[in-house]
Amino acid sequence: MPCFIHADLDAFYASVEQLDHSEYRGKPVIVGGIPGDRRSVVAAASYEARSFGVHSAMPLAEAVRLCPRGIFLRGRMDRYREKSHEIMGVFGSFSPDVQQLSIDEAFLDISGTEGLFGPPAALAKKLKERIRAETGLTVSVGIAENKYIAKIASGLSKPDGLSVIENGTAEKFMRALPVGKIWGAGPKTQELFKKHSLTTGEDLYRLSEKVLAAIFGDALGLFLYRAVRGEAAAAFNEERGSRSMSAERTFAFDLYDTFAMETALFDICQDLIWRLLDCRWYSRTISVKIRYADFSTESGRKTFENPVRSFNELYERLLDLFRQKYRNGRGVRLLGAGLMNLETQIAHQGELFDGEIPRSEKERHLEETILEINKKFPRAALQRGRSCLKEP
Repeated sequence: MPCFIHADLDAFYASVEQLDHSEYRGKPVIVGGIPGDRRSVVAAASYEARSFGVHSAMPLAEAVRLCPRGIFLRGRMDRYREKSHEIMGVFGSFSPDVQQLSIDEAFLDISGTEGLFGPPAALAKKLKERIRAETGLTVSVGIAENKYIAKIASGLSKPDGLSVIENGTAEKFMRALPVGKIWGAGPKTQELFKKHSLTTGEDLYRLSEKVLAAIFGDALGLFLYRAVRGEAAAAFNEERGSRSMSAERTFAFDLYDTFAMETALFDICQDLIWRLLDCRWYSRTISVKIRYADFSTESGRKTFENPVRSFNELYERLLDLFRQKYRNGRGVRLLGAGLMNLETQIAHQGELFDGEIPRSEKERHLEETILEINKKFPRAALQRGRSCLKEP
């Protein structure tokens, strides 16, 4: 039987700050900016800050109002990526199939690992112990027969939680779940639940797919119909039949500002390029995914004659594809990007025969050097900055 873990670091950015600064421990820590910063939003809030009503994606000014004595920090992405690299390394020691969703969460396929680590719950306990011992952080874990249910389960008992949904019980679990716990149902959907007196998965289960589509729209209606039957694992599946890698970001609130969207895409590219370089792979095919506020999804892909060889090249190509696909003015709840048909060696065409090493190849050599430095000296945590980019 298939078995998946969803591992989610607890209040990751804020927890790293409390780890590094003992004086912050037990106090409300809010990462994202300092009072007076314009247009800043909360990137992470410690559990002490959450008790004041502060949460991620909240405007910083509102967080200051709710928690005026909080510890406000602008954040240190280099340090967070360093810790993320450590954590993903631990995950990789428990499963050969780790799908990193973002800097602080991943899926692990643990199907067939009982002989090495024991039952899934025993494996999860060992994983949690290793994370705490080796990184000083805590992780909440959900275990289930598909990724979607595991994702929900990991959030049931945060922080430092462990929830197991036994094989064959996914539908029963979803039918008993309060609608507020259905992952992917944002604030607007929750308003519709309230309007139609829908309080549990059982209430949704009793409605036909046609009725759900009439209330929520075709895309979201179908999603909910499948979700309450425990059939939503495909939302997280990698493309089958070829090697690929992907990363995505789900936002607590819908994004309408294109700069914020492009910044999120920039961060996704950081994840992808270091993984690509670390594996020494190449790819000519890129993809982008945009999920809107109404849960409809726009996606696209493009294959190029020459492979992606550098961060700059990847970001330029993905940004161009995003701008082609994005419908201006629509709120965005999720952004994702991927690299398809990965190859270990690839013939370089065209520009390599002009007698001069192309810019992208020079950048790849530079980034490979940065990667090696970061491996030898993790605290260096070198990254490419937006100033290195040329606007498409």
